[in-house]
Amino acid sequence: MTIDPLLQPSLAAPHAPTSAPGRLWALVPCAGVGSRAVAAPPAAPAGSTVSAFGALAAAAGEPAPPPLPKQYHLVAGHPMVMHTLAAFAGVARLAGTLVAVAPGDQFLDAHAHPSFFVAHCGGPTRAATVQGGIKTLLERGADRDDWVLVHDAARCLVTAEQIDRLIDACVSDSVGGLLAHQLADTLKTSIDGPGGVRVASTLDRSNKWLAQTPQMFRIGPLQDALAKVGTNVTDEASAMEAMGLHPRLVPGGAQNFKVTYPDDFALAEAVLAQRGYGTTLARFGGERGHGASETGRKTIF
Repeated sequence: MTIDPLLQPSLAAPHAPTSAPGRLWALVPCAGVGSRAVAAPPAAPAGSTVSAFGALAAAAGEPAPPPLPKQYHLVAGHPMVMHTLAAFAGVARLAGTLVAVAPGDQFLDAHAHPSFFVAHCGGPTRAATVQGGIKTLLERGADRDDWVLVHDAARCLVTAEQIDRLIDACVSDSVGGLLAHQLADTLKTSIDGPGGVRVASTLDRSNKWLAQTPQMFRIGPLQDALAKVGTNVTDEASAMEAMGLHPRLVPGGAQNFKVTYPDDFALAEAVLAQRGYGTTLARFGGERGHGASETGRKTIF
């Protein structure tokens, strides 16, 4: 089998044997707008895709375009989601990575690459988008016994090593699991009081974790869980918990945060600058992240 030369470095890392049957797929929901991160064009971070396009429109005397979803804003010179996809491109065990976008969303057409496939199956909620992505995977040859790793497009600092660690921990697990970060801060509950919001109580933090992604479950059980609990759950683990199951917690890291608020762009940029963000450049090529042309990548897509 011919191996994509861009993925060769990832093959050198040792992996635990996969004793349980089932291939591994990645699913990146990418249909949200991220309104908390980009509430209005004036609040767009400097250097972002929105601010750049807005300046061009103003210079031409045209109205500024509507804000892009946050996952398409430039971070360290590339659309945020491309950093996310670069990490998954470095995981050699994946049979394929599906990016689930909203109908009519053509943004990634300019960044096409053999390591991922785009499907216009996004819905109004994250869970609905995941349901559409699972349906697409099954239509394209995945099995219900295969594993799917669902990951937030806006968690652009995840690494291939973290993804591999999750796979190693969960591939033989009867339920599956997720990356998570044990809470280090003191945790408070609140009440409305005189002059504003006030502390109601302090909670024990010893068993508190921040849920992260990827979240890894068998396709069939996850599809059934989402169909039963509906599309208002905020992550896949919650759907599995509603079925009486207990997903495994696999330590992630503080840097695997979700870009949610305007200040998070600067934090993500700083982390990527410290890393040198060479992974994204190496896998996708070009100063602006345009897809590099190469052959040999084999997927069902």
